[in-house]
Amino acid sequence: MATDHIRYDILAQAALRGVVRTVLADAAKKGLPGEHHFKITFNTTAPGVRLSDRMRARYPQDMTIVLQHQFWDLGVTEQAFEVGLSFGGVPERVLVPFDAVTAFFDPAVQFGFQFETIEGEAAADANSGQTAEKSTGTVTRLPAEESKPDSLPASSSAAATNPTAPPPDGTTSGGGEVVRLDRFRKK
Repeated sequence: MATDHIRYDILAQAALRGVVRTVLADAAKKGLPGEHHFKITFNTTAPGVRLSDRMRARYPQDMTIVLQHQFWDLGVTEQAFEVGLSFGGVPERVLVPFDAVTAFFDPAVQFGFQFETIEGEAAADANSGQTAEKSTGTVTRLPAEESKPDSLPASSSAAATNPTAPPPDGTTSGGGEVVRLDRFRKK
């Protein structure tokens, strides 16, 4: 069986993370258009994540934030995004490297990405020639009529959800199209 020296799986995930970066950068400059809002899940233990001790204790592995009604100072760089949010009435700044993002979902259009961990050094550098054990990612798009966007109370600025809850993509049974990136890799 042929070895994938190009590592399309890693390149595809990097491209999808680029979509998240572009969408957040646009929102930082222009605000959220229409009904668009974002649910972003990230690994709180990933290198570079900056989170208060209080929030890290509450969400020791994964955390989902919602950028919808009240957030401030959204800043986006090539490597990470930083945003001000309120958790239980307490303002916090959160810094999340794009490599720590495990899921991104825009409920307004039922579109999102879910990433799985790429093991090995190849995750850090797709061009290094190193190999990774496994990599998969899922892209989900549900027709708007199948699932209505989640709504948050107007007073809610950010929601941190239970890390053991289903993915933040609002996936419902039937009708959705799921594309697994590893489907295109020869095993």
